[in-house]
Amino acid sequence: MARAAKVHVGPLVSGRLTKAVGVDASLLRSSVPKVLAVLVRRGADFATAEDAVQEALIKALGAWERTVPDDPTAWLTTVAWRSYLDLMRSQSARSDRERRVATEPRPGDASGADDTLALYFLCAHPTLSPSSAVALTLRAVGGLTTRQIAEAYLVPEATMAQRISRAKAKVSGVSLDQPGDLVAVMHVLYLMFNEGYSGDVDLAAEAIALALRLARVVDDPEVAGLASLMLLHHARRPARTRTDGSLVPLAEQDRGLWDVGSIAEGVTLLQRALAEDRLGPYQAQAAIAALHADARSVKETDWIQIVEWYDELLALTDTPVVRLNRAVAVCEADGAPSGLAALGEVDKGVPRRSAVAAYLHECNGALPTAAELYAEAARQAPSVPERQHLTRQAARVNQLLRGR
Repeated sequence: MARAAKVHVGPLVSGRLTKAVGVDASLLRSSVPKVLAVLVRRGADFATAEDAVQEALIKALGAWERTVPDDPTAWLTTVAWRSYLDLMRSQSARSDRERRVATEPRPGDASGADDTLALYFLCAHPTLSPSSAVALTLRAVGGLTTRQIAEAYLVPEATMAQRISRAKAKVSGVSLDQPGDLVAVMHVLYLMFNEGYSGDVDLAAEAIALALRLARVVDDPEVAGLASLMLLHHARRPARTRTDGSLVPLAEQDRGLWDVGSIAEGVTLLQRALAEDRLGPYQAQAAIAALHADARSVKETDWIQIVEWYDELLALTDTPVVRLNRAVAVCEADGAPSGLAALGEVDKGVPRRSAVAAYLHECNGALPTAAELYAEAARQAPSVPERQHLTRQAARVNQLLRGR
């Protein structure tokens, strides 16, 4: 029996759709990668297959206004395949290819093995730049419109359309049967998450949704660790900025604003991942984030355990950024002198090192040095909010010096 269509939603999926319709957005968007993967596996080139899926989605928006079919993915697959054949027939230069791929759909094709993972791999193909891989993932797996992606990245729609078109052209000849790189996929999702929020698209939320979907189709604790890390970081977002846009450091955040539901979900995912005893960098970072989320204040944070997790993380991926963050944790756990000693292992050219050095020197009572380092860090800051925050820190420490 057909299900009743769900609540009224705003513009979604197709770049040509500009008016709201009574179809469930999540239902459509979750079907996009499955249908696209089926068409590609049947022999369709990626770019034309993607156009055919968009045509099917437009038809679905009209056909599903009253009722949704029992198997939406199968319906979309059938319509998309027909649209693909129509597109192929309209291009006489491709007549030979049409005869090769214009076969009847195999029974159970749409509801069989889920090719979503293969589509993740395709969108993270090594021939693509990181920015192109993120854009293609948002388009093909996430089901966002080109306009939405362009607005999220603050670029003209035409520019983003060209970027996506070039990315599709690069992977059009790649078979879904080729092995993929799960590490590359996770890297693409983490890049997407770190883009944050802009326009009407929350890229962090999109990245979380895609990571959770990936965790459902692949049994890998690092994928669960990545999803957990995203959820735990995202849970603190409401407390990270004031109404004027200024930054609020962790020590000053109102922890009552943290999203308890996201924290609980993140911790549950992490516990399941750690139980498999196959530790990876994302799990270690998620464990650190979970310890921060568990504490009612900075003073009540289990800094000793956080340092231990940073040591685990260093064993997995020894990077300057990890050592920089570890130095702060060592300061909180063992005192400023120990933190400064740990900071000595970090190259002076590492971004944000001056800001960490300023904090550690302030904790150690060296206020003149701290004031100079805060001012230096402000000059090096990569964003206006960060520059303003560090400038205020320098002014605060100078005020303390004048009050002596």
